[in-house]
Amino acid sequence: MAFLADALSRVKPSATIAVSQKARDLKAKGRDVIGLGAGEPDFDTPDNVKKAAIDAINRGETKYTPVSGIPELRKAIAAKFKRENGLDYDWQQTIVGTGGKQILFNAFMATLNPGDEVVIPAPYWVSYPEMVALCGGTPVFVSTKQENNFKLTAAELESVITPKTKWFVFNSPSNPTGAAYSADELKALTDVLLKHPHVWILTDDMYEHLTFGDFKFATPVEVEPKLYDRTLTMNGVSKAYAMTGWRIGYAAGPLQLIKAMDMIQGQQTSGASSIAQWAAVEALNGPQDFVARNKAIFEGRRDLVVSMLNQANGIVCPKPEGAFYVYPSCAGLIGKTAPSGKVIETDEDFVSELLESEGVAVVHGSAFGLGPNFRISYATSEELLEEACKRIQRFCGACK
Repeated sequence: MAFLADALSRVKPSATIAVSQKARDLKAKGRDVIGLGAGEPDFDTPDNVKKAAIDAINRGETKYTPVSGIPELRKAIAAKFKRENGLDYDWQQTIVGTGGKQILFNAFMATLNPGDEVVIPAPYWVSYPEMVALCGGTPVFVSTKQENNFKLTAAELESVITPKTKWFVFNSPSNPTGAAYSADELKALTDVLLKHPHVWILTDDMYEHLTFGDFKFATPVEVEPKLYDRTLTMNGVSKAYAMTGWRIGYAAGPLQLIKAMDMIQGQQTSGASSIAQWAAVEALNGPQDFVARNKAIFEGRRDLVVSMLNQANGIVCPKPEGAFYVYPSCAGLIGKTAPSGKVIETDEDFVSELLESEGVAVVHGSAFGLGPNFRISYATSEELLEEACKRIQRFCGACK
């Protein structure tokens, strides 16, 4: 349709949202569907955070806020970066957005010109390349390997940097794989970036608090302080504090970039919800015991899902270090015939047949830029996860 912008032709709908909607539609028709597509914790927001929101309403904190966020939250963000990551940011170097998506979008909108390249390791969160394209940039993908646990190597990063590279997008722990980089693994990448001073780093640390076992989280500027002046460190309250619907993301970085993002947001949405911001102040400043409790639950779910999926014919499921996703390979099923009689030629065929045959909704790996794999979110009860994995085992066993 000529009326619509050309930019829309460069963008695809979100596959994760589409899968969740298809699962909802089938449930509405009476189908027994287990949806493992959504990337949000199934826990409720902590009571102290909900109370902080109610208190804010009762105090009349219901007006417009400054574009970059209320000072109380921006100071809490700066304190969090110092306390947990050893990073020194003045509170005016922080910005609050309506979710992490707005932070990322504003950063790209503020910096990208036609022809600018953005390096994105694959598999990637589905929105990164679409945002880059909408903002006029060119996504450049670099595939990771399953044998490296989907972690980018220094040589792979070096191979895709050009004079046109403006950003390197980094996500650890990763959506969709759950892969997390140790400080040593990260140092290998930051050493490459030091050699290319024109490349900025956009690090998405949204799953920072969801790492398992003895793994210790690290963020790029913590590992290599020389990258401080060209790194935007993004985070949010959605995953660690089970606050997805509150829509609060935040970032810290060089003041010039933060001011540019503020200007864009001022013409776009202005400040995020005042009530959600006050809730986020409590999330960051208040008791943190909730985070550790939930992490332990997620770790148990991970172990259950990895064990059961690796017992399914044709499935190989690596054990991730963080987040709440697994990214198994279904290469062993490609070329086989599903119970419906259809030949499984792609990972998209696999997830479609799995949904139709067994009522389990997962997301195909090609949507994240690397297949034949599929993503499962284990942010649901062990009972449902066990049933879903039994159905996957049954489906795989029936493929001939």
